[in-house]
Amino acid sequence: MRRFKEIRNTVLAGLKAQPCDLKLKNVRLVNVCSREIYPTDIYIHHGRVVSIDPDADLPSLQVMDCGGKYALPGLIDTHMHFETTMLSPEALASLVTPKGTTTLCADLMEIANVAGEAGLKAMLDSMGKLPYRILIEVSSRVPTAPGLETTGAALGPKEVRNILDWPESISLGELDPSKILLVKDEYIQKIADTLARRKIVNGHAIGRMGQELNVYASAGISDDHECVNADEMIERLRLGMRVLIREGSTERNADVLLRAVIEQAVPLDGLCFCTDDKHPTDIYREGHINYIVRRAIELGMRPTDAISIATINAARHVRMDDEIGSITPGRRADILLMDHLERMEPDMVFYEGKLAAKNNTLTVDCPIRNYPDWIRDTVHLKKPVSADTFSVVAAKPNKTNRVTAIELIDRQIINRRITALVPAVNGNLLADVKNDILKLAVVERYGKNGNVGIGFVKGFQLKEGALAFSTSHDHHNIVVVGANDGDMALAVNEVVRLHGGLAAAKDSRILKSMSLPIGGLMSEKSAEEVMRELNGLNQAASELGCPLEAPFMVLSFISLPTVPELGLTDMGLVDVLQHRLIPLAAEE
Repeated sequence: MRRFKEIRNTVLAGLKAQPCDLKLKNVRLVNVCSREIYPTDIYIHHGRVVSIDPDADLPSLQVMDCGGKYALPGLIDTHMHFETTMLSPEALASLVTPKGTTTLCADLMEIANVAGEAGLKAMLDSMGKLPYRILIEVSSRVPTAPGLETTGAALGPKEVRNILDWPESISLGELDPSKILLVKDEYIQKIADTLARRKIVNGHAIGRMGQELNVYASAGISDDHECVNADEMIERLRLGMRVLIREGSTERNADVLLRAVIEQAVPLDGLCFCTDDKHPTDIYREGHINYIVRRAIELGMRPTDAISIATINAARHVRMDDEIGSITPGRRADILLMDHLERMEPDMVFYEGKLAAKNNTLTVDCPIRNYPDWIRDTVHLKKPVSADTFSVVAAKPNKTNRVTAIELIDRQIINRRITALVPAVNGNLLADVKNDILKLAVVERYGKNGNVGIGFVKGFQLKEGALAFSTSHDHHNIVVVGANDGDMALAVNEVVRLHGGLAAAKDSRILKSMSLPIGGLMSEKSAEEVMRELNGLNQAASELGCPLEAPFMVLSFISLPTVPELGLTDMGLVDVLQHRLIPLAAEE
């Protein structure tokens, strides 16, 4: 919100009544409003653009000759969960700001499921000192699947209304179709409260088409980031929904959708970019939103079009284009300078008129603050975990049993429902390692009931050992996959000892582990330290036989009870489309 003094100072600077703070001289401006590139100068005062007129000749305290570099707006991630980066907001800055991302639209549902409104406030205490802005997508489903999972907290309509009134809030966070198609009044009230404030509602309509999608859109849903093919994308655009083209660590949707956009000449106005969930190692290696822009250009999209999707389209969608999304008078001076648009690697990044990064490195201090003790102590077991915790009594003792299992789909978070055969020994079901049918479990970690949900999964390909993680969407209990019950118990107990984190176990010993004490979701360490530790854990998973690029990200999503076809929570196996618990034993 622009205040009287800000507006007055901008006007005075434009009238030469006071000097501008900075003149970026000799740039090639990428004007995303007119889709042009042309030479000019940019004048900045008190963090805002004063003028882009090449003949303005305004007095300026500092003049930087940019040598003909391209100047383009700061990039906008229209939907992400920064908890799944495993980094604190401060540590994340060293990765995303140098890549040119200056605005994150964040659904903080992870910390909200753990610690509620107090958890959100604890995270936002960092905002004023960050070299990027966080805009809040107010979590709509805390818990995500009421009655099907145990969470640490809940956000009802009253709490959501309160958070919607925070100045940082721009939308109601992702809402899955079951809340609308089953006519759940609590969620319809949340939508009504959001629309009454002229804010948007984020969608999560994975797999929905036809009349179901029409009903879903009719409730006021504004977008969807779950499209995995061209048909899904085009149908959403036809219904007036925006499509947020996503490229995360496990949700690799960008290439398929971008090719369809280019080949079918899909109108660009309804498109934005997002990462949703991306691990720090992938951001460091590939990039952030700049990676999706670069891929769009490589696939044949005009640079001005790709940049516009990542900037002005995003700003217009979240109804913030009067503040961000373009280098035009009055807007925040979030500006990237680079020599080559095709490479999409900023040489310099300005955030609100101040240099924040240069040559892929932060130029401002962003120390990780001391988080309160209570948010660093959220992992508590109701009862001890041992190998016996993961025992499943067989319907057919000492014989092969038929079970309903989850099968992974490569590079996607959706999965298949399959029937698998598993052996029984001494009356208990075991993993069938030879055929890649591993045991999967979710352990309640809030000290409320001691629930343990157990299932089976195909696709991890572990030959031995176990992997455990305290980030399991969206309830964020401890999820563990393993070849044997003993190593599963060891890995879970290591995560508990760390107050949240990741662990890999083999032969009754811990191979690698990493602590995530902030809500059991995020580290207190630097991005460099977290990446080093995560690389070690990924290597340990590989040594256990797992070929997945991001095994812990996959593990974190496999328990999600809102992504088809199956999920697993501490209460058991969930049929996502039917929104109900189902037995582990499959029909003969």
